[in-house]
Amino acid sequence: MKLRTLMLGGALALAAVSGLAQAADQTATVTPVPYHYGMPMNIAKVLAMNEAQTNDCKVIKADIKFVDTAGKVEDVSYRKMSEACDFQN
Repeated sequence: MKLRTLMLGGALALAAVSGLAQAADQTATVTPVPYHYGMPMNIAKVLAMNEAQTNDCKVIKADIKFVDTAGKVEDVSYRKMSEACDFQN
């Protein structure tokens, strides 16, 4: 009886670890899609927002990673003014 319990626990642990590895692979393969005007973005939850750090007021590339309303992870890149523009007159 103990061997059966041990084998079942080991199989469940292995399945959990392989599921985590597959989930990590799916999020790593998402490449940013450039945003275009009028592109529908049905955002359900924002996962991350990244942008290049700079001390100059200029246009930079930024990325947003989100889960859409269908549950699919999307990664969209867009252009914006840097945060440094907020502090310059």
